[in-house]
Amino acid sequence: MTTSLTEEFQTHRPRLFGLAYRLLGSADEAEDAVQDAYLRFTGADRAKIEHLGAWLAKVVTNLCLSRLTSARARREQYVGTWLPEPVLTSDGTLGPLESAEQRDAVSLAMLVLLERLTPTERAVYVLREAFGYGHRQIAGVLDLSEANCRQLYRRAVRHVEAEEGRFEPAPERQQELVASFISAARDGDLAGLEKLLAADAVWWSDGGGKVSAARRPIEGRATVARFLAGGLRKFAAGLDYTGAEVNGSSALLAWLDDTLVGVVTFELRDGLITSARAVANPDKLDFVRRQLART
Repeated sequence: MTTSLTEEFQTHRPRLFGLAYRLLGSADEAEDAVQDAYLRFTGADRAKIEHLGAWLAKVVTNLCLSRLTSARARREQYVGTWLPEPVLTSDGTLGPLESAEQRDAVSLAMLVLLERLTPTERAVYVLREAFGYGHRQIAGVLDLSEANCRQLYRRAVRHVEAEEGRFEPAPERQQELVASFISAARDGDLAGLEKLLAADAVWWSDGGGKVSAARRPIEGRATVARFLAGGLRKFAAGLDYTGAEVNGSSALLAWLDDTLVGVVTFELRDGLITSARAVANPDKLDFVRRQLART
């Protein structure tokens, strides 16, 4: 394998990672899929590859489809709520996120919604929505008919767009609200925390059975506030909090000394927090830790 061909693959790696992550909801598994695609590339007859970008997208998509089947079975056995792995996005890891729609497309909320789709529906939806593929291109990637891809896309859209109010306010307002949440959390100001929550607020926690976390969603402003009150007293004493851009929106990072122990992303509506997803499973924080180590 010549250096020039290796470098050629590297120019495609960020886009391939973004594709694999959107399909899998796991940064570690996305990295593995991209690495497997690289190994296939090194063993392929380069002369038979007409368009490298399209060829690699097809390889990665099909590698992810294979992984999704086994991942779904593992997630059925998962302890408590399963959430996707968070990714810092201020460094462009998931590509440009210049619009509300682009940010929404990589949010943990959207990735959770995509879990409702079949693997093939998910592939069609991601290729169409995130990468602008036409139905003919998608048919070529998935070895399906164009008509079948159109049908799968319509079905996926119905599932995803049934959820309303996903788009969040401007980043500046997100940052203000998350900063207020961090301040109230640091001070143990539960009244202040409750003022930031919508009446129908929901809190999801993912500890994976490895750290203490609620195994079911906590619903309602008062219930979430009481949950946070108990959690802050019992589990969060001595933690520090900082802000960061995670999956396209402002988020909270929780630290114990120099160790990242949690990432919380928020969905907002009318200036209040409608839902929060807290990832505390240490295995799911490895990718963010590696990102932070590079900064």
